[in-house]
Amino acid sequence: MKKENSTMRILPVMLGFFIMGFCDLVGISVTYAKEQFSWSDSQAGFLPSMVFIWFFILSVPTAIIMGKIGRKNTVLISMLFTVLGMIAPLISFDTYSCYIAFALLGIGNTILQVSLNPLLSNIIKGDKLTSSLTAGQFIKAISSFVGPLVAGFCSLSLGNWTYMFPIYALVTAISAAWLLFTNIDESKTIEKSSSLWETLKLLGDTKVRLLFFGILCVVGLDVGMNVLTPKLLVERVLDITKESAGYGSSWYFAARTLGTLAGAFLLAKVSERKYFRVNMLIAFCGVAGLYFANSQFLILSLVCIVAFTSSSIFAVIYSMALKANPKHGNEISGLMITGVSGGAIVPPLMGISADSLGGQSGSVLIVMVCVIYLLYCSYGVKVDMK
Repeated sequence: MKKENSTMRILPVMLGFFIMGFCDLVGISVTYAKEQFSWSDSQAGFLPSMVFIWFFILSVPTAIIMGKIGRKNTVLISMLFTVLGMIAPLISFDTYSCYIAFALLGIGNTILQVSLNPLLSNIIKGDKLTSSLTAGQFIKAISSFVGPLVAGFCSLSLGNWTYMFPIYALVTAISAAWLLFTNIDESKTIEKSSSLWETLKLLGDTKVRLLFFGILCVVGLDVGMNVLTPKLLVERVLDITKESAGYGSSWYFAARTLGTLAGAFLLAKVSERKYFRVNMLIAFCGVAGLYFANSQFLILSLVCIVAFTSSSIFAVIYSMALKANPKHGNEISGLMITGVSGGAIVPPLMGISADSLGGQSGSVLIVMVCVIYLLYCSYGVKVDMK
């Protein structure tokens, strides 16, 4: 009976990881919105910023608030913002409401990412927690994978890609209602939250500072590739439709999902430093190839290579940061989550570069800068690692 109750409590929490993947809708949405509103690459590049800038602004404040109102209530608040973001396009959908919708989605996703993992630890204890967190990330990857498929289905079969928004609003509302009526004991997990100043002071440590920018770059690489893939296909593959190009993002996330599973196995066999270096060298070659690729097969193959090799690097850098300053684990964790705001910085730079150079080759160059910095981190940051 106890095992059954535990299973019923974990299911709505695991569904939250599916909602966590909604932030990756911005990748395929850039392709559709750019055409619908006749945006330039620079304008389109700011749409991901509406999602990911909130990780810089809200991560630490969310952790402070969570210590006062509880983890479950914080997750429920995140889902409220997500629902608001998903129904906003139904009221009015133009350039400004599109930005507002994804800003609300970003606020909800930031709050969710800060609070959902700790909430899971209230249900799962000990050795099983790591496997449960891994399962949650796998569910998030599935959500990212199906996003472009849902958008393509709504565009081709229902006549408008924006019909995906009420579908995701409904899924979020169901998850929130399920969690609301689920009893989760938080009485033994009240903690003192770190202040913003205590967290930012850690940037004075050279290793932590370099790794923080590593997080910015790896998230920027991830979001940048998500945005770049369909746009690159549209630009370089003759007669490809935007729906077919959008499925390129699904190829990216499928390879990323496989890379995460492979990374979990390989990191148990080889050192994190060696894994980091080898994967970044391969990713460098993949991105370099994208600069010249002009066929659908070659572009998708190189995209999958980059996705596969970069999929576990966030976890590696996160681990390196904790080992660089183990006495301030909570503050390091908050700082690394703040670094997810790299997803707000890289896409606008890609858009500006693409407009300046007259094509997506400019975007590829910005992605290459991220890979070069990560390659530097893999060799240049000396941390005592197993």
